[in-house]
Amino acid sequence: MPAFEATLAYAQSLDATDTLYPFRERFYFPQHNGKDVYYFCGNSLGLQPKSVSFLMEKELRDWAKFGVEGHFNARNPWFSYHHLFSDRLAKLVGAKKEEVVAMNSLTVNLHLLMMSFYRPSQDRYKILMEAGAFPSDQYTVETQVRMHGYEPNDAIIEIAPRDNEHTIREEDIITAIENAGSSLALVMIGGVNYYTGQYFNLQHITACAHKVGAYAGYDLAHAIGNVALRLHDWAVDFACWCSYKYLNSGPGAVGGAFVHEHHGDNPKLLRLGGWWGNDERTRFKMQKGFVPQKGAASWQMSNAPVFNMVAHDASLDIFDKAGIVALREKSEKLTAYMEFLLHQLSALSFNIITPSNPTQRGCQLSLLFNENGRGIFEKLTQNGVIADWREPNVIRIAPVPLYNTFEDCYRFYEILNGIAG
Repeated sequence: MPAFEATLAYAQSLDATDTLYPFRERFYFPQHNGKDVYYFCGNSLGLQPKSVSFLMEKELRDWAKFGVEGHFNARNPWFSYHHLFSDRLAKLVGAKKEEVVAMNSLTVNLHLLMMSFYRPSQDRYKILMEAGAFPSDQYTVETQVRMHGYEPNDAIIEIAPRDNEHTIREEDIITAIENAGSSLALVMIGGVNYYTGQYFNLQHITACAHKVGAYAGYDLAHAIGNVALRLHDWAVDFACWCSYKYLNSGPGAVGGAFVHEHHGDNPKLLRLGGWWGNDERTRFKMQKGFVPQKGAASWQMSNAPVFNMVAHDASLDIFDKAGIVALREKSEKLTAYMEFLLHQLSALSFNIITPSNPTQRGCQLSLLFNENGRGIFEKLTQNGVIADWREPNVIRIAPVPLYNTFEDCYRFYEILNGIAG
């Protein structure tokens, strides 16, 4: 990274040469005193693309025009609506289009996939995950373990940071996998940790899991649309995600899943049957006997929630035009600039608990305050900054490359500096 400067002119000069800068105009920003807020909360809920209302109106017109016949006659027929997303999702996660599907929500997908990939035996029944994972992961793993008759304290291996550290060392994850050995059934980790922003080495973890005979699956809620992924090449077994964070698809938006073709094309692999996961060619024959279609789409349960998916369509179109490689390149520079600016604030007592190495973090910095963190967060809000508060004393900020700018980062620093003074 170049040597940075803590001046407004310098930040604006970076924006002037940023080829992704125009994408900012494709989003609505909340207002504060008649001006756009400084929005650093895309890791919790992304901004609304301006094209959503236009696309929604089209779907509403098709419903009014066709009624039930819209399943086949709408501009985007509802029968095959989920296919709209396959190519674009595949680009974002580094997969073949048959390996991904937009469906359900994050935790539902995680349960469905664990039903297929967590098949414990008397000797191989343990699951490895990171300590302090998002509650969705914790509760899913806990209840899946209990469903199979095991106790979480025995079956779940949690990897935590070492004493006086905030992130998990990769070598500790690998050592835990090796130590578990033939007792390990599944590695299930969040690709990017929601609290610290740490991005795990999924390729290496997957290879190590496979070496001891375990499956590797990931919650990519904070990774998709944030970091460049290559799930197929890394031989990841399965993954799932939500789309309301970096994918800007709205609150409660449709989730998604990846299943490697090695598993998705294997009809003998158990999956819960649903009408929409059945072979499309025989779906309306209403016959007994679930026949899974090929690929990740066979894990679908029900009709695509079309209106829920409209914002997803709008956002993925933007991602397709911007490109995840270019976004990741800007993200690393944008987050590095924010980190540089924060290090200039000697009057505030906090630590950045997100890894400083750009390859080990997403576009997030987590600030652990030693005192008065909540008060500082509230003052930021009063000054038109939308960030995220996490107990016990952390402010999370996410400079998102699609709509945040280098000037946004400078203004955040300027406001925080004013609070410190």
